[in-house]
Amino acid sequence: MRPYEVMVIFDVDLEEGDIRERVDRVLETVKSRGGTPGAVNHWGRRTFAYEMKHRTEGYYVLIEATAEPEAMAEVHRMLALEDAVLRHKVIRQPEQVGGRKARGRQARAVEPEAS
Repeated sequence: MRPYEVMVIFDVDLEEGDIRERVDRVLETVKSRGGTPGAVNHWGRRTFAYEMKHRTEGYYVLIEATAEPEAMAEVHRMLALEDAVLRHKVIRQPEQVGGRKARGRQARAVEPEAS
């Protein structure tokens, strides 16, 4: 399993409940494919630096998850087909950010040597 972040920009014309429903669908997809959903941060409404799909604002959501690449490929496919999503990006995080292997290496490095 690998740590991922998914940034999604929704159309601001959506209701808050519709956005939460779509985010829940992403989390359910991760869960159904053996992954572990993490934190969900609703950044809210933000103004774009440039126009995107004839919009000047979007609703940003950051989703963290730990999953296999196949599960995240399905999330990517699902978001690409969603009309309410203006943009999305699935990013694999380094293992150190996920905090899994870094701790194991530190624990071995601290062990005293046998004399």
